[in-house]
Amino acid sequence: MRFVNLTLAGVASGSIYAAVALALVLIWRSTRIVNFAQGGMMMVTTFVAYTVGQHGGSYWLALAAALGAGAVLGALAELLVRPVEGGPPLNAVIVTLGLLVFLQAVAGMIFGGTPRSYSPAFSIGGYLIGDTRLLFSPADLFTLLAVVTVTVALAVLFRRTATGLRMRAAAFAPEVARLLGVRVSRTLTLGWALAAVVGALAGVLVAPSIFVGPNTFDAMLVFGFTAAVIGGLDSPSGAVVGGLLLGLALSYVSGYAGSDVVTLGALVVLVVVLMIRPAGLFARRGGRRV
Repeated sequence: MRFVNLTLAGVASGSIYAAVALALVLIWRSTRIVNFAQGGMMMVTTFVAYTVGQHGGSYWLALAAALGAGAVLGALAELLVRPVEGGPPLNAVIVTLGLLVFLQAVAGMIFGGTPRSYSPAFSIGGYLIGDTRLLFSPADLFTLLAVVTVTVALAVLFRRTATGLRMRAAAFAPEVARLLGVRVSRTLTLGWALAAVVGALAGVLVAPSIFVGPNTFDAMLVFGFTAAVIGGLDSPSGAVVGGLLLGLALSYVSGYAGSDVVTLGALVVLVVVLMIRPAGLFARRGGRRV
């Protein structure tokens, strides 16, 4: 029974990592930039949801406010990153890291450094089967279903719609896309906004587990990035699989070896996957285009 509970706990935590990984993958596919400010953006949008809830708003109204704030913040972040798009990759890394520090500093000045509790949409009590309480709750099921729904929506967006095709063209070959009539700047802004919306969803989903504070989302960003690399930065479905694999691995490590070696376990999983498939488990055989 212990193995079953550890598996369910791994699926629950892995779905959160998958949500963060999806946001990173979406920006990568749209702009070929890894957004290291994603944790700070998640934190800000979750504070928006927290504020709405504190003023009497329902969970769903708070979620809608977070998603809207995420879209605006993502669009503003793209304007900040735009001057370095197409340049050396290190430039974009520095800008996104600077944005992360800025957002954390502003949040600390406004809300203080004390983490705040956040109420989930559904019960966090595990399902009861007979006399056994499982380590999987209605809140965990909601998180998993939300991540799967977003994954399917992103897959349809990129593979079945003209907007998704324009986003991919603007990321891979912006000069050619402009010649074909694609408004590259507007398309890139849309990509950042969508990614920030997914990140905002991830922040609200994970907030009941880690509380809400200026620095509480840093670990989620690390694990989400690890999941994205495991699955392949070009693949939304790979992000979900990578998140679930990482969640399961870390749950087993925590349950059988102790919580002190969880971070080491994440590193081992990442190294093993990169040794087998350097571009990620779901990367194209021909290699990633840059």
